[in-house]
Amino acid sequence: MKVCIAEKPSVAREIANVLGAKTKRDGYFEGNGYAVTYTFGHLCSLCEPSDYKPHWKSWDLNNLPMLPEKFKIKVSDNEGIKKQFKTVKHLFDKADVVINCGDAGQEGELIQRWVLNKTKYKGVVKRLWISSLTTEAIKEGFENLKPAENYDNLYHAGFSRSIGDWLLGINATRLYTVKHGGYKQVLSVGRVQTPTLAMLVNRYKEIENFVPQPYWELQTLYRDTLFSYEEGRFLKVEDGERLANKVKDHEFEIVSITKKKGTEYAPKLFDLTGLQVYCNTKFGLSADDTLKIAQKLYEKKVVTYPRVDTTFLPSDIYPKVKTILSKLTDYNQLTAPLLNKKIKKSSRVFNDKKVTDHHAIIPTGIQTHLQHNEQRVYDIITKRFIAVFYDDCKVSNTTVIGKADDVNFKTTGKEILSKGWRVVFDTSTSLSNQKDNILPVFTKGEKGPHEPSFLEKQTKPPKQYTEASLLRAMETAGKQVDNDELRDLMKENGIGRPSTRANIIETLFKRKYIKRNKKQILPTVTGIQLIDTIQNELLKSAELTGTWEKQLKDIEKGKISANTFIKGMKRMVDALVYEVRSEKVETRISAINNKPVKKSKSKPKKEKLVGTTCPKCKNGHILKGKSAYGCNLYGKGCDFVLPFKYGEKKISENQYVRLLDKGSTVNLKGFKINGKSIEGLLRFDDAYKLKLEPKLTAKPKIKIGDSCPKCKTGRILKGKTAFGCSNYKTGCDFRVSF
Repeated sequence: MKVCIAEKPSVAREIANVLGAKTKRDGYFEGNGYAVTYTFGHLCSLCEPSDYKPHWKSWDLNNLPMLPEKFKIKVSDNEGIKKQFKTVKHLFDKADVVINCGDAGQEGELIQRWVLNKTKYKGVVKRLWISSLTTEAIKEGFENLKPAENYDNLYHAGFSRSIGDWLLGINATRLYTVKHGGYKQVLSVGRVQTPTLAMLVNRYKEIENFVPQPYWELQTLYRDTLFSYEEGRFLKVEDGERLANKVKDHEFEIVSITKKKGTEYAPKLFDLTGLQVYCNTKFGLSADDTLKIAQKLYEKKVVTYPRVDTTFLPSDIYPKVKTILSKLTDYNQLTAPLLNKKIKKSSRVFNDKKVTDHHAIIPTGIQTHLQHNEQRVYDIITKRFIAVFYDDCKVSNTTVIGKADDVNFKTTGKEILSKGWRVVFDTSTSLSNQKDNILPVFTKGEKGPHEPSFLEKQTKPPKQYTEASLLRAMETAGKQVDNDELRDLMKENGIGRPSTRANIIETLFKRKYIKRNKKQILPTVTGIQLIDTIQNELLKSAELTGTWEKQLKDIEKGKISANTFIKGMKRMVDALVYEVRSEKVETRISAINNKPVKKSKSKPKKEKLVGTTCPKCKNGHILKGKSAYGCNLYGKGCDFVLPFKYGEKKISENQYVRLLDKGSTVNLKGFKINGKSIEGLLRFDDAYKLKLEPKLTAKPKIKIGDSCPKCKTGRILKGKTAFGCSNYKTGCDFRVSF
């Protein structure tokens, strides 16, 4: 029997359908000579400190550093996971060959290898390596199964990353918590999260300590066109004033007009970080939201594997491009011009040297109904894919030099001669008839009156990080890089992986080290104190963390051994513990610093809806109208509305505040729908429109030990206040309160 093991039940179901394994069993699918089983992500994990030595359970400086001689794995301590692990082991014991169908990436390889190792399976292992879950891709993958040994280095890199995070995370967290933590305050320190927090703190302090410097600009307005002094700004007011006085008594003359034709290339295809940056900037989605949506799109078969760090495609995709484009029937108007001629093959799109395990995120050609945010993310992925096969955009860059007396001024403009790929992104307001900074027609030698101005300005501090700019900073280890080509070269030394950066940012939020201020991400008092307390610069160094990432990639390529990396981490942890234990305690950090000052009890808190950030567009804020609350950007791209009445019932401001905060109102009576009185609560649908959820009149009968009615794989357990599913730790949220 051939046993396939996937990373999720949903993926196992897709593979089973293609293989003809149609019979559903408890924990797997069976049929046609195959058994297709699955994990729930990590069935196994690295052992805890106390699993090595019982006394390591105590958070005591004398137990540090904890450096296990050999790292071990164990089955996670959860009844649902233990049950599934037994099912997997039972199948492996009967297997002629095991086919690893885990996600085709480092983490997917690590998850499945740990299960294979823990079950002590010794037989033949093959690897399914696919970039999408379409039937065609799965069939092609099974026709070209790879030897598992081809991915040994990928596993070694994943194992080394996990050990590195264990060594530094557990030792440093206990070290700083015991040494500097206040009452019940855990100070979490990590290989990637700490340098990321340090970048945020350093930027915050740079802005706080910024002292504006004055400078002056000399400009003049001629024929409604603004010209600026050709040599730039003045640092001394008297230098600029002298020229300003000089030019005001003279006519303005056009000296030269230079037009230079240029080419603008289509935006690159998306890697995960690029997609997260775009969606945060344009849609206000967090990096974690974008990753989850991209993963759903992958599981719905409409896009390829999303956890990638390349913007290129391999050459073997080129023959498939026309087929993919022809299947995108919802985009017929955009694809039709491409399908009538030979598809362009550009080195900016196809480059085998820039593609390792996976290629850029592209549509598969399959189309299905998607939720609002899923559709927005899918739409931009698809349009980027279509755009790269269009002609380049042709522009004319114009530079005009003018003078008053002998003082030269300059202005520039750009005219789009041929839109090319820009038509893909055309909307009624964007690129139709687009000209950037349209200039009037000037003639060399013409003269006329002008209006000079001499303005004092001030230098501005750098901007606080947004999630988009933080992701880019993590990608380049804190270096400011705007050029796409240079950014590609620096990716090997970035902080974290594309698939983990969102989780790192979310972890910092959960630990209350950072907070949101509209689009900005700011460090909290605790976050700032933690970075100030850590004297060891290596722990806070983005460049060092980038070097570690490079070493992990070198393990993946077989250039260095996992042992070399792990020994280096152990040496660093040993030195860190010695250094911090020798420090004199000057700081005790407590999260209480993050809590707002308590208001007088005599003035009860009044919830306010007006002025809060719009939950839909994340850019506008809520206003109060005559019949509804709504976004101030209503009619400018956002249609968010909260009517004063819903179903003939008046909804209070406090209930809407609760809806925004908790996700629903409380149960309310008095709704009238189609003439019937209904009791229920209000929620948002995926498009942020109100929907009424009627109150349940009866609860289902629950018996301990029954199969979970939601996930079908777990069992009903009895807790302190409710019945729930044994798979609650692995994602099933079925719950019925007593």
